[in-house]
Amino acid sequence: MMKQVVIIFWAFIFGEVIGAIGGALEVMTYEPLTIGIVAALVALITANGISLLSKSDSVK
Repeated sequence: MMKQVVIIFWAFIFGEVIGAIGGALEVMTYEPLTIGIVAALVALITANGISLLSKSDSVK
């Protein structure tokens, strides 16, 4: 459980930084909450997916 909280926290922070830089470079509107939520969801799905794949690989 604590692992997911850390992933959400850092993904939100990194998503905000990347979103601000990308928004400035592409001259687009910057929506902080939306970018942070999407980054956190993508990070959670990726981390849990990698974890599940590596567990199923080591069982065989």
